[in-house]
Amino acid sequence: MELSGIHQVVKNSQLIYPDEEKARATNIGSIKAFEKLLKESQKDPVQFWNNVAKELEWYEPWTKTMSGQLPDFRFFENGISNPCVNLLDRHINNGAGNRTALIWEGENGETSFYTYNMLLAEVSRFANVLKSYGVTKGDSVAIYLPNLAEAFIAILACFRIGAVYNAIFSGFSQKSLKDRLVSFEPKVIITADASQRRGKLIPLKEKVDQVISDIPSIQAVIVVNRMGTSIKMVEGRDIYWHEAIAKESIHCEPEKIEANEPGIVFYTSGTTGKPKGVVHSGMAFVIQNYIYAKYHMDHHQDDVFWCTADIGWLTMHIWGIAGALANGVTTIIYEGAPDYPTQSRFYEIIEKYRVNKLFTAPTVLRMLKSLGDEMIDEHDLSCLDVISLVGEPFDPETWHWTYKKLGKERIYINNTWGQTETAGTPLAGAAWLTPMKPGSAGVAFLGVNMDIVDDLGDPVRPGTLGNLIIRTPFPMLCRTLWKEPERYYGSYFSQVDRAYYASDLALVDEDQHFWVVGRSDDAFNVAGHRLSTMEMESAVLEVPGVAETAVIGVPDEIKGEVPLVFIRLNEDVNNLKEIQEKVNESIIKEIGKIAQPKDVVIVDALPKTVSGKIMRRLLQEVVSSGTVKGDITGLENPEAVDQLKEKLNMKLNQ
Repeated sequence: MELSGIHQVVKNSQLIYPDEEKARATNIGSIKAFEKLLKESQKDPVQFWNNVAKELEWYEPWTKTMSGQLPDFRFFENGISNPCVNLLDRHINNGAGNRTALIWEGENGETSFYTYNMLLAEVSRFANVLKSYGVTKGDSVAIYLPNLAEAFIAILACFRIGAVYNAIFSGFSQKSLKDRLVSFEPKVIITADASQRRGKLIPLKEKVDQVISDIPSIQAVIVVNRMGTSIKMVEGRDIYWHEAIAKESIHCEPEKIEANEPGIVFYTSGTTGKPKGVVHSGMAFVIQNYIYAKYHMDHHQDDVFWCTADIGWLTMHIWGIAGALANGVTTIIYEGAPDYPTQSRFYEIIEKYRVNKLFTAPTVLRMLKSLGDEMIDEHDLSCLDVISLVGEPFDPETWHWTYKKLGKERIYINNTWGQTETAGTPLAGAAWLTPMKPGSAGVAFLGVNMDIVDDLGDPVRPGTLGNLIIRTPFPMLCRTLWKEPERYYGSYFSQVDRAYYASDLALVDEDQHFWVVGRSDDAFNVAGHRLSTMEMESAVLEVPGVAETAVIGVPDEIKGEVPLVFIRLNEDVNNLKEIQEKVNESIIKEIGKIAQPKDVVIVDALPKTVSGKIMRRLLQEVVSSGTVKGDITGLENPEAVDQLKEKLNMKLNQ
């Protein structure tokens, strides 16, 4: 039978083996040593996690490494420690207090630098502020900030005193903010007077003021004076950050925390429906992301690491905070967009700070690719060593561009898979140790047991598309949903007995590499043939001139569903009809005539989150109903939705 779509992509893929000299310079020293560790961790995960936890600092040892099973489990039972101690104090105690921990750069070019000593001092000051407002272990604190150093400090302060924090994306609307605060019921909320994005002022305190009357739990509002705007301050409730910390000590004794106590609540950000508050253990979050980042990035203590994500998404907490600081590296937080105020801002930051370890999203790389290669040659990017990605399928064409053009074939590309619920990335590679495969999400990583099953829950053969599941618990896997335990069981554990159901479609190939092709609810059936977003979009991106694409399924009387393709073109493309024809031809060639799209719609922009993820569900909603009922203020470019409506209306009236 002739292969098509994702199966053809997998067949054509080839392993790219890491440089042996680079492998010898890694933390473990050789590919064989890592392969041995990987096998042992999956054969005996309990012993593996026991050994990992011993690398960190504890007040009291655990009595049992793991107890229970999915969906109810515990790790490092009765072990007493503190996440902040393992992110900051541990390095200071080992003589690294004067190493740079955090670099902040504003969109307007402002910068701040913090050594580990300086960062701990600021964290302790703010921890004392929270305590002065009655925040104790287990209390809720909401963080509604943009990418500021104060956001990092607030998070670490919550870790230090054992408060449970929730970071809320600063681009969210008043309604989205209110929904999360009503559910979370924080005692304190931390915000800013305003922020800036692409030169525009975004009021934040004003949004808090508009909803706070509906959140009776809030006793204090702490405001970072970022933009110096005139805002309303309520006496006795509101206080500026700089005024609050001025009178506090730089010393704060860390709270002793049992390893399974909740530390983080992160709400999933669907465009419709009630958001789910995913609960993670603070200590487990730090422990697993410590060892994962150590191998995902091959972290060394002289690394300069930049995670391009927004603090409002868990990605930054995984990679930019826990993974980076647990490994004692220098981490960068950048306030603005990667292509503003100049299209080369992304490259400027890498060159300026000599970034050698980078975490970003596939969409960011596709955006850079669409801008041309000239800017790459204008900047010295020879410092780049490892680039890791997550968030969406990574098409092979952009992978090769990243490897050859951006990285000059001197980098390791680590495409990964993870979710808010998994915290880190249980599918990934180990930098300079795991063979790379353009387009794959890597292998089942340290201490995890992944599988692919059919709709009945039975395992499928290698090479067969099915449902991705996790069979055994690992420390940073979500523990429950905030105040909704029954929803937790129903959302993730009702589909396959004693397994976490990821709601993603995937296959595993003969080299044990996993290919995650998209959400199961993003897939569509054309005349009984199940097609995924990844295989369709990979075919579209093969066409020269196409910068970005998104494919959705739309109803069809005969076939049930047919694909509808949206594309954004490079700036120098003029022959639109020819491009549309080539997209159609590429899909037929790569997948088959069964996948021929209903239409190819050229748009000026695709709706995306700040982290660069294309919101296909918004496209689906506009196509099906002509409007969007869900909140779109959390988008990087909410105006793209109106442009899309106008474009579709024009096509209907032609």
